[in-house]
Amino acid sequence: MSNNKVSLKRDIGKLGFAAITLNGVIGAGIFALPAVAAERGGNLSPWLFLFCSVLIMTVVLSFARAASFFRDTGGPIQYAGQAFGPFVGYQTGWLTYVGRISALGANILLMVTYAGWFWAPLESGPIHQFAVITIFIMLTVFNVIGVRHSMAVVYVFSALKLVPLFLLMLLGLSHLRPEILLEADLPVMSSFGETILILLYAFVGFESAVVPAGEGRNPRRDIPTALTLTVLTVTGFYFLIQFVSISVLPELSTSKTPLSDVAGVLMGAAGASLLALGAVFSIGGNCSASMLSAPRMTYALAQLGTMPAWFGRVHPRFHTPVNSIIFYSAVALVLALSGSFIWLAVVSTLARLLSYMLSIAALPVLEKRMEVNEDQFRLRGGLLVPGVALVLCLWLITHASAAHWMTTAGFFALGTVFYWLSARRQTSNDDAKGI
Repeated sequence: MSNNKVSLKRDIGKLGFAAITLNGVIGAGIFALPAVAAERGGNLSPWLFLFCSVLIMTVVLSFARAASFFRDTGGPIQYAGQAFGPFVGYQTGWLTYVGRISALGANILLMVTYAGWFWAPLESGPIHQFAVITIFIMLTVFNVIGVRHSMAVVYVFSALKLVPLFLLMLLGLSHLRPEILLEADLPVMSSFGETILILLYAFVGFESAVVPAGEGRNPRRDIPTALTLTVLTVTGFYFLIQFVSISVLPELSTSKTPLSDVAGVLMGAAGASLLALGAVFSIGGNCSASMLSAPRMTYALAQLGTMPAWFGRVHPRFHTPVNSIIFYSAVALVLALSGSFIWLAVVSTLARLLSYMLSIAALPVLEKRMEVNEDQFRLRGGLLVPGVALVLCLWLITHASAAHWMTTAGFFALGTVFYWLSARRQTSNDDAKGI
C-alpha cells in the first residue's frame, strides 16, 4: 500500500457531483442515438428511452445506496473490494477504466471532428491531430493544477452543452404531435434486447460521480442525491428530445447528424450550427468529467496496493493524483492518434455492465459489514431494487457478441498480470523488511 502522506482536498459539493454525473451521462450519445432509436423503434422510440431509464435507475439507486457507505476515492473499486476482496475490487476498477480510457480517446477525436463543421481543416490531417493533442494537454493541465480548476471546466461545459438542447426542446414543443406516440408499432422483439443495449450507452457514465468521493465535502450524503436527481432529469431530456425529433423530422432514422438536422428544420442553418457547437461542448464536458474521475481509479488501486505505488503519487502543491492523471491522458492520446482505440469502444458498455453487476452484488455484504450513518441514502424494499438491477444487467450482457466477450476476457487477463506483478512486488518489499 502506498505510504504517500499527502491527502486529497475535499472541494466537491452536491452541485459538483451533479455536474460530474451530468457530463458523464450526456456526451456524444444523445447526438447520434435518436436516429438509431427511430430506426429500430419508429414512433415508439421515446418510450424506448423511458424503458432504458427505468432499467438504469435500478442500477443508479443501487449505486446510491453503496455510495452512502463510503467517503474514500474509488467507487466500484471500493464496493467490490470491501465485499469480495482486493482482486475482485481491482478487476472491477480495471475493466471500467479500460472502457473509459478508450472512450476518452474516441470522444476527443469525435469532438474535434464535430468542430470541423466550423473550420474544415479540423476534420482531418495535421491540424486535426494538433487540435487533439492541444485538448489533451489542456485537460491534463487543468486536472493537475487542482480539482477546483477542473471543476470550473466541468461547470462551464455543463452550462454550454445544455443551452442548445434546451433551445431545441423549447422551439420543438409547438411542433409536438402527441398522436404519433399512441400510433406507434411495437419493435421487433427478436432484436429488442440488442436495441436496449445500444440505447443504454446514452445513460452509462453516471458512475463518474462516485469515483472522486475522497474529494467530496460530504460524499455519503451528496453523491446519492446527485445521482438520482441528475439521471431523472436526463431522462426527461432524452424523452422530450426524441419526441421533438420524430415530430419534426419524419426521416429521422436515416440522418447521420439527427439533432443538427432537427435544428435545421426548426431554426435554419444557424440552428444546425448551434447544435453542432452544442455537440462540441457536450462531448467536451463528458471528456472533462472523465479526466476528473477516471485517474482517481488508478490512484485508488495504488492506495489499495493492487497497482504500482507510482499511480498513487499526489502532487505536493496541488494535492491531485498527478501521475494517474498524466498516465490516463497519455494512453488515451496515443489511442486517439493511432486510431486503434475504436475497437476498445466496442467493449465499453459490456465492461461497465460487468462493473455494475459486481458493485450491486456487493451490496448485501456491505449492508452487513459497513457502519450505518444517520444521513445515509436508504432503499425501500431492502435488496429488491438491487436484485432487479442485477437481473436486468444479466439480461443485457447476454446480448453482447462473442467478439465482445473475447475482448473483455483479454483485458481481464491483462489486468490479472498487472495485479500479479504488483502483488509480487509487495511481497518482495515485505520480505525485505522482515515482515
